[in-house]
Amino acid sequence: MKLIGKKYFGFIVVAIAVLLTLGVDAFAQKQKTVQISATSMGTGTQMGRMINIDLIINEYSTADDQKALLDAFAEKGSEGLVNAVEKMSSKGRIRITGTLGFDVNYIREFKMADGSRKIRFVTDRPIAFAESWGSTRSMDYSLSMGEIIISKEKGKSTGTLMPAAKLKLNKEEGLEIEALQNPWNLANIKVWK
Repeated sequence: MKLIGKKYFGFIVVAIAVLLTLGVDAFAQKQKTVQISATSMGTGTQMGRMINIDLIINEYSTADDQKALLDAFAEKGSEGLVNAVEKMSSKGRIRITGTLGFDVNYIREFKMADGSRKIRFVTDRPIAFAESWGSTRSMDYSLSMGEIIISKEKGKSTGTLMPAAKLKLNKEEGLEIEALQNPWNLANIKVWK
């Protein structure tokens, strides 16, 4: 077996270092920020109320993030899920148009068979001082979540927003979302890149 000369060894080390640096830079690049604007329309007792919202997506959550949330829910229920979401780093923001809003810690995108995209998001919702002080029933609903289906056909995108919700297991041991009040429908959805 022939040993590599010192002259070639230095060249190989430099070449490997350059390749590794280029590879790290390619992986370190973030996806382009996406903003989704929609009109949120109240249903049921909130019928007639309309609010414009923006969901700003800086990056998507990974399958490992999803597994961590499922494991936390399996271990400690909705409280465990809230704790796990609180510990995650921000993936984007949700806001009423014109306000600062708050961080969204879990955002996943799923490609549908028809070419549309389904975006699901979950985050711990901000609890106002008066709500905490009064220790109202709403304190049990510590999550905000939603789903947006972006259709390939213009004007056909839909979505649902639940400003205050919690997850629980139903009698068949299936996962069920319980909203504090009725879910809000999302319409007039526009995607800005």
